[in-house]
Amino acid sequence: MSASAAQPGLLDRERIVAKPGFNRWLVPPAALAIHLCIGMAYGFSVFWLPLSRSLGIAKPVACPEMGVLDALFTTSCDWRVSDLTIMYTLFFVLLGSSAAIWGGWLERSGPRKAGVVAALCWCGGMLFSALGVYLHQLWMLWLGSGIIGGIGLGLGYISPVSTLIKWFPDRRGMATGMAIMGFGGGAMIGSPLANLLMTNFKTATAVGVWETFVVLALGYFVFMMGGAFGYRVPPAGWQPEGWTPPAAAAAGTAMIARGHVHLRNAHKTGSFWMIWLVLCMNVSAGIGVIAMASPMLQEIFSGSLFGHPEVGFTALDDKQKVIVAGIAAGFTGLLSLFNIGGRFFWASLSDKLGRKNTYYVFFVLGIACYALAPTAAHMGSQALFVAFFCIILSMYGGGFATVPAYLADIFGTQFVGAIHGRLLTAWSTAGIVGPLVVTYIRESQIAAGVDRALVYDRTMYYLAGFLVVGLIANFLVRPLDRKWFMADSEVARLQAGAANRTGGIPVGHFGIGQGRLNLVTVLAWLAVGIPVAWGVWRTLLTAAKLFGG
Repeated sequence: MSASAAQPGLLDRERIVAKPGFNRWLVPPAALAIHLCIGMAYGFSVFWLPLSRSLGIAKPVACPEMGVLDALFTTSCDWRVSDLTIMYTLFFVLLGSSAAIWGGWLERSGPRKAGVVAALCWCGGMLFSALGVYLHQLWMLWLGSGIIGGIGLGLGYISPVSTLIKWFPDRRGMATGMAIMGFGGGAMIGSPLANLLMTNFKTATAVGVWETFVVLALGYFVFMMGGAFGYRVPPAGWQPEGWTPPAAAAAGTAMIARGHVHLRNAHKTGSFWMIWLVLCMNVSAGIGVIAMASPMLQEIFSGSLFGHPEVGFTALDDKQKVIVAGIAAGFTGLLSLFNIGGRFFWASLSDKLGRKNTYYVFFVLGIACYALAPTAAHMGSQALFVAFFCIILSMYGGGFATVPAYLADIFGTQFVGAIHGRLLTAWSTAGIVGPLVVTYIRESQIAAGVDRALVYDRTMYYLAGFLVVGLIANFLVRPLDRKWFMADSEVARLQAGAANRTGGIPVGHFGIGQGRLNLVTVLAWLAVGIPVAWGVWRTLLTAAKLFGG
């Protein structure tokens, strides 16, 4: 084999081993660039109503007898919102399954290659969906954004996890919190941007969706490729200068593994499945609220939202419904901010409290908030009700951001990205269970003649029950027996390739101590910080309606 043939390719893991002087703080904005783009999956609901009248423009061309198979191929009937929302289900089912299937490949190939594939899938799927909208073929939207895009979601979501944990062993929670915060913030930026684009492209004969898809896909592709090529991995054995791993006997470190568990063995341990259940229960409770946040506030408080508590939901006229819908939009915007902020706040706090204790806080505080929410509603205390759900959504986001560090503590860092990928099947499960339970209970209560202001009481108690199960599962998470950890010689073999290519660079030559603040670092953070600031500003404008602003 020639010397040139032995050189690593542009996307290979060996190509992105960091050199002396690299600033580890360049990795979080690279991760944010990808997560802010794929996080638009949360904001796809902004397209449902325009797509439901893509033929009729002013109002849908309805075909009452149309079945789902007919909807997939019709060119003469507008799609129902229920047909379109299947894309949302596909997003999160494919996210979890693709992360589980290709997590091991990601660990071998590195985050750059995974990030590039994620960009091709997410943005390519959106372009295919744009063609589907243009040709009015629903199956192309399901395949494009739902399936192909869903695979991109999974790979993009887990692409930075292992890398960030290895760059920030001293701040595992904070590092993953910064990146995963971006996934929660993607819709905060993408939804208002999509609305602006659709308004710009809208004509008397088009709703402007396919053009918006094209612009978003091209913009996202640039950002995601920038993020993928910004990834670097630390050399084997690297650690921050001046930092040493905590002693095994040190206070608060009993749950932190001293070795590494192989991917093939992680799912054989009881602790993996207990953490799986912890995530599933936390997400099921939170995502159920997200799915019904707007109608829940409208139905519980109805006329109280605009100073007329005597007006129930069923008595609202068309003008009043518009008013309460606008106020409810402010509620959902406020929840999104707490979802995002909670990812960074709680994950960073977990570095101090420990991961297990942080989840105890989630579950105990969450149970109290869910149990007391009906009381706040009965009291007519809108502020207290909103406060309870802001806290709940902060812990929903915090659960996502804290779990990668929890896995690294229990299983070590060698395969944490792939193990995290398999754990995300809990998210796929919760994405079905949570909304299904909330919707079923609501509809059964309405069918039983329960007043609209009271239909969510039972739902709150069921969601509190989910958190009780999560609390028990968290209690059962235990440090692993030594038999599950790889031998030092096996770890050394796995790390040998990367270690050889660093040229024997000693540990401690990277990170903030050596790679100092410079123009590149500032520009990288501005590239992701400016869109986030714009999204926060737009969300705050919407949330102001909740308080009469």
